Amino acid sequence: MNPRGRKRALSWAVCLSYLLICGTVFTPSSSTSGASGQESFARRWRPTRVPAGVIFVGDQACAECHKDKVVSQSQSSMAMAMESVKDSKVLTGKMSFRDGDYSYEIKRAGDQSFYTVTDGKETISLPILYAFGQGKAGQTYVLQYDGAFYEGRVSFYQEIKGLDFTIGQPRATPATLREALGRRLSRVETLNCFNCHATGAVSGGQLHPDKLTLGVRCEACHGPGGDHIAANKAGRPGAGLIFNPAQLSGDELTQDFCASCHRGNEEFALLKSLEVNNVRFQPYRMFHSKCYSDDRRISCTACHDPHEPLKVAAAYYDAKCLKCHQSDKNVAGGKTAQAAASDKPSEKGCRVGTRNCASCHMPKVEPPGAHFKFTDHYIRIVKPNEAYKN
Repeated sequence: MNPRGRKRALSWAVCLSYLLICGTVFTPSSSTSGASGQESFARRWRPTRVPAGVIFVGDQACAECHKDKVVSQSQSSMAMAMESVKDSKVLTGKMSFRDGDYSYEIKRAGDQSFYTVTDGKETISLPILYAFGQGKAGQTYVLQYDGAFYEGRVSFYQEIKGLDFTIGQPRATPATLREALGRRLSRVETLNCFNCHATGAVSGGQLHPDKLTLGVRCEACHGPGGDHIAANKAGRPGAGLIFNPAQLSGDELTQDFCASCHRGNEEFALLKSLEVNNVRFQPYRMFHSKCYSDDRRISCTACHDPHEPLKVAAAYYDAKCLKCHQSDKNVAGGKTAQAAASDKPSEKGCRVGTRNCASCHMPKVEPPGAHFKFTDHYIRIVKPNEAYKN
């Protein structure tokens, strides 16, 4: 679909995207090899559509040939999207929070941490099963009560070094202690959470907690590696037996592949309704940028290598912007080699300067209660004190 044509997506697309999560899309096998197999695999694998019966071999197997990438990726934000309670760097002591008649406490006990809520008369105390997030911005806790998964009503936030309401949780005073505990997760929400924060946890539309690997690791994005590794060891072509995102166009990569977790324009109606909170969903925000097109220079991986920790230096991102935006006025010698080699002509450069482009064109925005400023990926000229563009 033409990138601009996606803007016509209606709310029914939200429901469709959820249905597709549970669909069996592609089962790789050793019979799919060579260029045609690679094309089929590259076009069909999605991190949130893992078919039943898939067996992941784990990062150690990948490291036999790709050690440097595996080691580097293990330090990335994606790899640390979920922490074990035992090894959590956040859950090491005691934290408390109060909301009206309800008191919350998260307290360490050996290798476990317990989430407790009380109204002074009754108490619910449960072991935290899963810690979602590495704690850089915050960390949210998943509990199990009466056979159902619950998202804790309070989460940890790094900025305040303590607890506050989980983003998306209702602020109205809970009517019951069970409501005060948190939000009961639907089946689809549960699958979404585990699909996007762990590897191998969901297949065939079913949750398999016993098979999960913490965080988004190699096979979450590249698909199961068993056949690929076996073929290479046997001296057979194995490229067609592993997913390579480089085969995708810029728009497919951003709005289909990465957006399967980071959420994109196919969920237009829902994300727009979130107002300023949708700043957290980068593909959706990026899509509305004037410069967005089916060009890998404006795709997610143009600026963010998923195999590496997130870069923070402004100069690194400036160089990415200047691959498209060049002029003799701000760059000595005119176009860079990359821009000159591009099949698209360079556009005029910035009239103000060429340093820290993001400070003007991708400002940081803090949604209410988030205790963290997210970079707005809606690329545009942002004027001082300008209202958030939804």
